[in-house]
Amino acid sequence: MLRNAVRSLWAEPRAPHPPRRVWRDWVLVGLLVPTAIVEGVLHDPLVWRPVATLLGVVFAVALLWRRTHPFAVVAGTFGSLIVLDLAILLTVREPVGLTTMIFVVLLPYALWRWGSGREIGIGTVLVLVTLALGLTVDRTGLVDSVLGSMFLLFPATLGAAVRYRASARVRELDQVRLREREQLARELHDTVAHHVSAIAIRAQAGRVVAVADPGAAVDALVVIEAEASRTLTEMRIMVAGLRADEAAALGPQPGVADLEQLARSTGPRPRVELELSGDLDDLGPSVDAAVYRIAQESITNAVRHARDATRIDVRVAADADCVRLTVRDDGEAGSAGPVGYGLVGMTERATLLGGSFEAGPGPDKGWTVEAVLPKSGAAG
Repeated sequence: MLRNAVRSLWAEPRAPHPPRRVWRDWVLVGLLVPTAIVEGVLHDPLVWRPVATLLGVVFAVALLWRRTHPFAVVAGTFGSLIVLDLAILLTVREPVGLTTMIFVVLLPYALWRWGSGREIGIGTVLVLVTLALGLTVDRTGLVDSVLGSMFLLFPATLGAAVRYRASARVRELDQVRLREREQLARELHDTVAHHVSAIAIRAQAGRVVAVADPGAAVDALVVIEAEASRTLTEMRIMVAGLRADEAAALGPQPGVADLEQLARSTGPRPRVELELSGDLDDLGPSVDAAVYRIAQESITNAVRHARDATRIDVRVAADADCVRLTVRDDGEAGSAGPVGYGLVGMTERATLLGGSFEAGPGPDKGWTVEAVLPKSGAAG
């Protein structure tokens, strides 16, 4: 897991949604700048007093950009410290710096929390070089060196842990949103496509009979209005299901009991014949909804694509363990089998419920769809 975390950090261009400067940074800088100035004036002895004081103030002010530009702040700060340590080794060989500058331990955290992958790598090298030169200049013992190294590097570890947790949370939320959108897309396709097909059929029929029988055209408009209202209602229910309120989840899902109404809503041609057999009262809710949706999609495909079809047979049969849905039309051979999101969605529904789905040309003519689902909806 650690290797995957490091790999993801290296490949990640930048932590998601890096924050802007916050009020805490201003307060911190407001405290550190005067402290650095006071220590630079009063601390004694202090080698290279003007240089140490200036660096303390500049590094403190740079904290304002540690969230938005972590690598630039780390490179500037630790790069300056490297140059300073090299100059010390070549000259006075005495530590130069303010105790106030201990705040630089915040920078490795910022680098690993908000920097990009390559910035983290380069910035960490600068931190380690600075650490090595600092230990050489200070000439500390082994124990102090180990403790000092841990003190400087622990914030980097903490920053990496916080970043990984935040990134994992973002990815998890993205996956949830993606699944919700896919589900909504399937529901919209299954429901709206059926109603729109019925509206189109009724509109075509009304146009044909408008001149000869205006009353029939008016009846067609009434049916179109009803179908459009149902479509809008179901769309509102499905979209509301994505909201975080409990009332939206109370909308009933259509099931086997609604197949009769579905059969009547397609109109006189092609005629839909429905046959129900077996005990269909104890179906799991997901299976009940899946039978309806698969039947709806199959009927919609037959109405839209089955050429010269006059009849669509829908049969739902249940036995002790499973329910079988069969939809057949009498159109031209192989004329109702579009390969698209509809068939993919039906296959996914059946598979997720532990069942099976098949679709293909009928033995004589038309198209046959058959789905077998466990009554409980539990995958085997």
